[in-house]
Amino acid sequence: MKNEEFATAVRIFLVIHCLLYQIIRNFAPMTNRTRRMPAEWEPQSCVQLTWPHKDTDWAPMLDEITAVYEVMAREISKREGLLVVAPPDFAKSIVNCPRNATLSKRELSIVNCQLSIVNSNDTWARDHGFITVEEASGLVLLDFKFNGWGEKFEAELDNAINRQLYDQGLLKGSYEPHLDFVLEGGSIESDGKGTIFTTACCLLAPHRNQPLTQAEIEERLKQWLGAERVVWLNYGSLMGDDTDGHIDTLVRICPDDTLLYIGGDDEHPDLAMMEEELQALRTLEGKPYRLLKLPLPRPIYEDGERLPATYANYLVINGAVLVPTYDQPDLDAEAMRIIGQAYPGREMVGIDCRAVIKQHGSLHCCTMQYYGGLRPKYKI
Repeated sequence: MKNEEFATAVRIFLVIHCLLYQIIRNFAPMTNRTRRMPAEWEPQSCVQLTWPHKDTDWAPMLDEITAVYEVMAREISKREGLLVVAPPDFAKSIVNCPRNATLSKRELSIVNCQLSIVNSNDTWARDHGFITVEEASGLVLLDFKFNGWGEKFEAELDNAINRQLYDQGLLKGSYEPHLDFVLEGGSIESDGKGTIFTTACCLLAPHRNQPLTQAEIEERLKQWLGAERVVWLNYGSLMGDDTDGHIDTLVRICPDDTLLYIGGDDEHPDLAMMEEELQALRTLEGKPYRLLKLPLPRPIYEDGERLPATYANYLVINGAVLVPTYDQPDLDAEAMRIIGQAYPGREMVGIDCRAVIKQHGSLHCCTMQYYGGLRPKYKI
């Protein structure tokens, strides 16, 4: 074949390939192109905290963990709304005031806060909270099943929180139940423009959504979250992790196609393989991601068990990033510096999370952000 004929054939092939790609993107039934899952750094209206109480696993260290929640509550409510979910016994101790509230014996005063009286098993709002998506008609609050990370822990009360919040009229958005499908907020990350990140070791773990295959789970994520593609990471986990490898402990999506991820050590060799996966990834536009590696905190142990400390479990709020710290000044400062590179213009606020990781979570796990505002009911 002559060179000119060959070049023409190549051009025809590329045109046909592009046309087929556009047809698949526009008409593939597994993608719901009418909705979008916002990125965490988009403007928020409020953040939910499900408050620790005596009937949770925090009971032996309730004062210690409450002090951490008080710091989170202060920092969040300075910048946006705060929704506190707490049981009836907790509510009895609250002193109602026109512009503030007392949330503990330390006389913590908070403005810009609302209280929802709801019973809970535990405090991990990231995983039992609503997942928000948006449509042309408004926000949609997706209520998925939470089953204690694969039936490891009791979760009946936590799994009922979302419906009660909606019935109380506190959150704006329409209610969409998917209570036959297990999905935790910490297991997915959105870039706000069509890509969802997750980990195979979590979403394919036992006692979640068997016998669904990876392809079937991906189809549901695309439909419900409006994703154009789902990126599955096959490597990466932390010692002491109860979640089977939540993405928010390992890799976080940031503005401008940036990925923050944790480096490894001798006890986490699979994190090096995760890094290789990230290096090979491309955006929807075919460009490599900007990669920023976070240090891994030096090992922290409780009763001889290594705890899953990670700097990746930060929370983005309006105007700031709340960063978990672990009383390791050099690494804490380095992590905040690197996270600051990914979120220029936002204040970096360190919060000591040594108490939180004793129950195998960290700062992001304790919170869930919302975008549509709180419907005024009563203030505390």
